[in-house]
Amino acid sequence: MLAGVYDDSFRNLSREKKKSSGAKGASAGIERMGDAIDAAMEKAEVKASQLGGIGVGAPGPLDLKRGILLDAPNLGWTDAPVRKLLKDRFDCPVTVINDVDSGIYGEYRFGAARGARTAVGIFPGTGIGGGAVYRGDLVRGEKSSGMEVGHIVVQPGGMLCGCGNRGCLETVASRLAIVSCALVEAYRGNAPHLLEQSAGTFSKIRSGMVAASIEAGDRAVEEIVRRAASWIGVGVASLVHLLVPNVVVLGGGLVEAMPELYVSEVQKSANKNIMSSYRDSFELKVAKLGGAAAMLGAAAWARAVNEAKGGSLVR
Repeated sequence: MLAGVYDDSFRNLSREKKKSSGAKGASAGIERMGDAIDAAMEKAEVKASQLGGIGVGAPGPLDLKRGILLDAPNLGWTDAPVRKLLKDRFDCPVTVINDVDSGIYGEYRFGAARGARTAVGIFPGTGIGGGAVYRGDLVRGEKSSGMEVGHIVVQPGGMLCGCGNRGCLETVASRLAIVSCALVEAYRGNAPHLLEQSAGTFSKIRSGMVAASIEAGDRAVEEIVRRAASWIGVGVASLVHLLVPNVVVLGGGLVEAMPELYVSEVQKSANKNIMSSYRDSFELKVAKLGGAAAMLGAAAWARAVNEAKGGSLVR
């Protein structure tokens, strides 16, 4: 988890990173989140009494009205009362949004989608997150976050997804899907560079390692990545048909590690699967803000919500 302190002009004053793994349960995890905020404030020489608000980008579906993270399978959290616990600790307004919503909002305000009328973000990683901004506002439901791009069914009856359904986009295009296929090829002798780097250990394989193996000549791994990216293109086509964005932003570790290969394959697949009248209606861009996008977007959204309620970012 990454925490940062911003001034009224969104100039970053400090940041602090802590591991999210290892915390036993939601309460312990949120306490660690608070510790990261405390550490960032200490670096910035800011007191809790000076905070105008806290924005949190949380991974998973949310109860927006209560600020509860309903389900975070990768963390093992359910019904996590993020807003309440942080508000009690820091005595300031707390705004909780989906982490990909915060990422695309950050890109809309300060990065690759700046000035777009409608911007869609797709962030492939362990899962595949999505978010959208329409005329400055996040596209969400009345009570919960949405844009679960990773759970668009692209292969009915296909592989079992972590959500319980079959054939979701995540089963064929997430980093986990890529790594599992790549490791099989490594054991078959078709990806010697990846096998050497990873020592055959699934948990060691990250996006940068996949990119390095392709650079070193593991053609089987390159084919796996291209196939996964082409499935993302199918998702892009679906979202363009529904939302008609003028900018689609691709972000996350996979995209950052191999932007040219990844984006070209997504673009080709999107053009193949989209109605001809929509092919020139959007720009496909790589996220500019990297890991800071979600943190900056959460801060900016917290300010927007505060100001809508008649408040201020600083006090």
